[in-house]
Amino acid sequence: MRLLPFFTLLSAALVLAGNPPPLPAPATNWVLPLFTDKEGFRSMTLRGSEVRPGTKTIAVTDLSITIFSGDALAHVDTMLLSPAAIYSPKENRASGEQSVRLIRDDIEVTGFGWTYDHIGKKISLQQKVRVTFRAQLNDILK
Repeated sequence: MRLLPFFTLLSAALVLAGNPPPLPAPATNWVLPLFTDKEGFRSMTLRGSEVRPGTKTIAVTDLSITIFSGDALAHVDTMLLSPAAIYSPKENRASGEQSVRLIRDDIEVTGFGWTYDHIGKKISLQQKVRVTFRAQLNDILK
């Protein structure tokens, strides 16, 4: 018995009736590696203990983003950690209202209400921001 056409017809009928089909079940221990377009070097790896795909975004629990140099050396440039986030694959952007921790060799940043834009290599934080520099800051006020 072929159930696939039945479920396809059922989903279409639910949409037409104003009742969208249920979203897929969450995935556990999710990993999404991303690579550079031209060379195929590792660019970023996203991880989560649980993900729930939506229509345009992915809700991630225990988000861990590892950002690599994007070259043959593939050294870790930045780590970004948050207990809950939304990832938008089309925009290559992650955001969340809960805490975030950004870790680099020279700086560590924590805060709440954040957005990370991977294309622009930029993070924005809105509340309770704390920045710890691990590098010498000569003449910073000049």
